[in-house]
Amino acid sequence: MTQLHATTFHEPSVELPRTLFDYNVIEHLGDGAGSSIYAVSHAVTGQLYALKHVIRRSERDARYIEQLENEYEVGRHLIHPGLRKVIDLRYVRKLFKTHEAALIMELVDGTPLDQQMPPKLPDLIEVFIQAAAALGAMHAAGVVHCDFKPGNILVASDLSTKVIDLGQACPVGTVKQRIQGTPDFISPEQVKCRPVDPRTDVFSLGASLYWALAGRRLPTLFTIGRGDNSFLCDSVIPSPHALNPSIPEPLSNLVMECVRIKPEKRPASMDELVRRLEIMKHVAQRDA
Repeated sequence: MTQLHATTFHEPSVELPRTLFDYNVIEHLGDGAGSSIYAVSHAVTGQLYALKHVIRRSERDARYIEQLENEYEVGRHLIHPGLRKVIDLRYVRKLFKTHEAALIMELVDGTPLDQQMPPKLPDLIEVFIQAAAALGAMHAAGVVHCDFKPGNILVASDLSTKVIDLGQACPVGTVKQRIQGTPDFISPEQVKCRPVDPRTDVFSLGASLYWALAGRRLPTLFTIGRGDNSFLCDSVIPSPHALNPSIPEPLSNLVMECVRIKPEKRPASMDELVRRLEIMKHVAQRDA
């Protein structure tokens, strides 16, 4: 049986605010870039939500508020069971500037994949099938996630999966003015500030599955250096199967296709990935 590495997480103690906007704070769920996320209940209706909170403490924090606004604008147009719903965006303004903001979202009963991973290979593949389907729905709407990673995959006890954090999402074909993404999962075209498209998310999904299978992070153009002479070569990156022979070779090969340096050499769509992963899940279940 294929053995997958385990990840543990220890959350530091956090002093909770009692209320935020019109919501009573119940629990601290985690932290993101410049933000804190809480489970909250509406003060009047009692309805439960997740609330992502950003405070502008300096001019540098303005970008985190911009990401919150972007997540709301992108998310409110997307409806898919594999994507967390966004509900509302709230502000506090001082001297004509946004001092703090809160994004109200669906409260999801799930744990980030980088904190807890399914121990069985068929279950892990199922998580990535659902994540690929959610990304495919974004692509069908003309949007690229641009920051897909294990920490942005929430998995419930029944394996239902949601892709979260649309703060860096953008229309297909966008050329960003600065590097945005997570170093260990970022595509080469993002590092080089070139146009992004669905194959950008294919790379990040492959890098995430590489991490889950191999127990180590994929080297990316960001992590090896960003100079003009920096480069990566597909052939020098060890495959998950090479690092762990119990990983099925066809699955390992698919991962390595996803993380090819040139976008045109990767699988073209999430639909293709879903089809191929479904077959590999069936084989993994048969061989378990």
